[in-house]
Amino acid sequence: MPYLLDTNTLIQAKNEYYAFDLCPGFWDWLDLAYNRGEVFSIEPVRKEILAGEDELCNWAKARPKGFFLPVDAGTSTKIAAVVRWVQASDFKDAAKREFLAKADPILVAYAWAHDHVLVTHEVHVEGERRKVKIPTVCNALGIQCERTFGMLRSEGAQFVIQPVD
Repeated sequence: MPYLLDTNTLIQAKNEYYAFDLCPGFWDWLDLAYNRGEVFSIEPVRKEILAGEDELCNWAKARPKGFFLPVDAGTSTKIAAVVRWVQASDFKDAAKREFLAKADPILVAYAWAHDHVLVTHEVHVEGERRKVKIPTVCNALGIQCERTFGMLRSEGAQFVIQPVD
């Protein structure tokens, strides 16, 4: 089942444990996984990344057109259901507005419409009302969701330093 990356998986990787200068193997693995048809993201995530004007922005610009998938009719039909669920839920109004203003509802809708595993760093917290989190929406709508390390383990990714001859 293909994976769909949230913006925060890429930003956090760049800023911390998989920085481009620290672990280029992570970024190479993403390209290999994309070429195998296993890892993607969506155009609205690309748009969020391009606002950063940094090394991640340059990386996103260099990805093949198919890495960041366009919103399609199947996604559009699911967006309405995602919005309805969020609006009907017991989140604070400000949390609803924040969630709906970002790429998150489109990301959830795309994963749902295309049976992708949504990969995010967000974690569901029972009873949370101040922030609508992707895993909470995914759990409610029956969409598979996991964190970056779960995806990497499931796919058998390894970033190994080869011995120098």
